[in-house]
Amino acid sequence: MSLSSCAHNVPAPPAARLSPLSNPAAQCRSFPFYPSRPFPAPTASFPGLSFVSPPRRTWPRAALVSERASETDVATEEVLADRLRLGSLTEDGLSYKEKFIIRCYEVGINKTATVETIANLLQEVAGNHAQSVGFSTDGFATTPTMRKLNLIWVTSRMHIEIYKYPAWSDVIEIETWCQAEGRIGIRRDWMMKDCVTGQVIGRATSKWVMMNQNTRKLEKVGDDVREEVLVFCPRELRLSFPEENNRSLKKIPKLEDPANYSRLGLVPRRADLDMNQHVNNVTYIGWVLESLPQEIIDSYELETITLDYRRECQHDDMVDSLSSPEANGNNKELSQLNGTNGSTSSTIESNDHRKFLHFLRVSGGGLEINRGRTEWRKKPAR
Repeated sequence: MSLSSCAHNVPAPPAARLSPLSNPAAQCRSFPFYPSRPFPAPTASFPGLSFVSPPRRTWPRAALVSERASETDVATEEVLADRLRLGSLTEDGLSYKEKFIIRCYEVGINKTATVETIANLLQEVAGNHAQSVGFSTDGFATTPTMRKLNLIWVTSRMHIEIYKYPAWSDVIEIETWCQAEGRIGIRRDWMMKDCVTGQVIGRATSKWVMMNQNTRKLEKVGDDVREEVLVFCPRELRLSFPEENNRSLKKIPKLEDPANYSRLGLVPRRADLDMNQHVNNVTYIGWVLESLPQEIIDSYELETITLDYRRECQHDDMVDSLSSPEANGNNKELSQLNGTNGSTSSTIESNDHRKFLHFLRVSGGGLEINRGRTEWRKKPAR
């Protein structure tokens, strides 16, 4: 029920009628993705319902005031968030850009943003993109058809490359977009730039598949869902990693025991659970890095991380983290960036780099949760 539908039953004080917060229809018209959908008039919402004809069956004044306050609060919060959020759809509506200021609590021992911070920002801008095109805001970013069929998106693969870590108070801009990826999923890509220099400081890509929320089994992306999603996707293939044989395409072999390094019995904290009551994707990054030797953390910084998600982790699982150096000859030069998307070509000396394979498993049973690969470069002199 909108404010206007009961205004003649419960007179609002003059100040409330003059306040913009008392006009949810006007507020709704200012929303970024509902430009022409104000709250419906009472007769459109409730055909045949009259608030003045006898017998008079209206809610008590307290209930009406409570509902009016609730509707106003929701509209006010969304309008305020939209004003404060430094992001919006691009002009063609096929990607989304948002600026972020790196906060002091988002930097780590290197006095720069941590990889977990970067991953959280990627997740944030993806969620805001989904919200801006009208997908659900319940944590699943689902389309109407997906909600009818109890389908949700789950991450199957994440690849992040960071060429320069932003420091405290730096301002970065992240752009994201989606595209089809086979018959059972979609891909989401990101580009991260320094807002002062315009330099590309990071790129990322991910693969998402549909899972039935009740059976926990994967399902193909049907044509109805595909049409709902692809209308917001670039018409031509656009990849954050267009280079042939780039690192995002490399398969990750399973790390076998015995591993060189391990950290056993990791337990999810309550703070690691997301709004869907599952361990957040970013938590796996921290677990993967937890088993690395301290000399790597002290002398190197993470350049690339790739994770394949194999199994859901529940709040009562215990997790073992295993790591070993990747054996690939003499740690030859890594894939060169050819300048595409603004990144600069670079030749990497093998003695300045380290590469590792990672494996997360359920303690005791050994069920695979996640496998990963990381590449590290020598820390720059400060």
